[in-house]
Amino acid sequence: MLNEKIERHKEFWAGAGPSLILVPAPAELAATDSVSPAMSTFSLDPEEVWKRETARARAVIDWPTDGIPAVRPNFGVVFVPVIAGQNYLLRDGQMPWPGAPLSEDALRAARSVQLSETGMIRKAESFYAFHQASGETEIAAYHPDTQGVFDIAHMLWGDRIFCDVIDPSRRDWVDELLEICLDLYVRVSQHIKTVIGETEVAMIHGHGTAQGVYFPHAGVRTSEDTAILFSPQSIEEVILPIITRSVAPFGGAFAHFCGRSENLFQQLCHSASIKAIDVQPGMHSASWLLEQCAENNTVLYSRIEELPSESWNGYVTRIGGLVRSTGARCILRPAVFPSERNECEAMLDLWRERTAP
Repeated sequence: MLNEKIERHKEFWAGAGPSLILVPAPAELAATDSVSPAMSTFSLDPEEVWKRETARARAVIDWPTDGIPAVRPNFGVVFVPVIAGQNYLLRDGQMPWPGAPLSEDALRAARSVQLSETGMIRKAESFYAFHQASGETEIAAYHPDTQGVFDIAHMLWGDRIFCDVIDPSRRDWVDELLEICLDLYVRVSQHIKTVIGETEVAMIHGHGTAQGVYFPHAGVRTSEDTAILFSPQSIEEVILPIITRSVAPFGGAFAHFCGRSENLFQQLCHSASIKAIDVQPGMHSASWLLEQCAENNTVLYSRIEELPSESWNGYVTRIGGLVRSTGARCILRPAVFPSERNECEAMLDLWRERTAP
């Protein structure tokens, strides 16, 4: 079944199949809800993380969805910063949060960090070892949250980065900081891919969910939430070049950002390095997002908000119609969906019918 879904995804990327929809399973949602309230006692124990991730993913096996059952070492956005030497905080109801920013000297020392000697990498390796030993052949393991180069720099250096970017006297330091974070991002990504056994230029990625997508031409995900706070000029001159360089060794990337920024979305769409984009639902018009993606041959891999009182079949009919009318390609994480298996099968069939090329 895993290989069948990978082949379906290959057809989609080749333009020969309908758009994809990741229909949630009730047991998947129940497993997710059961661990969410316990964030005050959030554990970074690899075996515990693997167990809770796998409980969600098992519910997707044999469910009517295009999603690939998938798990990751879910250690939060601090994964790379902690490898670089930053501490992290655990707050009630939250994932791990970055600790105090590092000094310039501490950041320069991060270039010599031996990845296999760091606690975070060892935790990730243990997670993947539990998964490999489990015999879960229908569940794919994917990357932890590596964020993107600029987000990593923001966490490691703190809010000082905003003043430094626009201060000509600090530009040399900003360039050096980004080089340090670029080195970390690439080395960590390559290390994880070696542990998983992925090729450099392909991956399965679940984007924090139990349902993954196969990318035949993109080997990493990049997340740049901080970038929405910059002007179009700074995005063009500072953010986009470092994104392009960071994903080049991997053939391209799936990109994400939270918040609203039409300019960031457009610049990512125009980049040949970005194969798909995810945005925060409700921040942008669905028709506008799909039009931008269609114009630039970029896939929208995202949630799309429902209308008030919209049924699942009305939702699929509307979004599927937008996909067809704009000529876009879409990987939809639906905001409205049924709970009964037969209705989920009908939802999957209707989506394929509405988005078939």
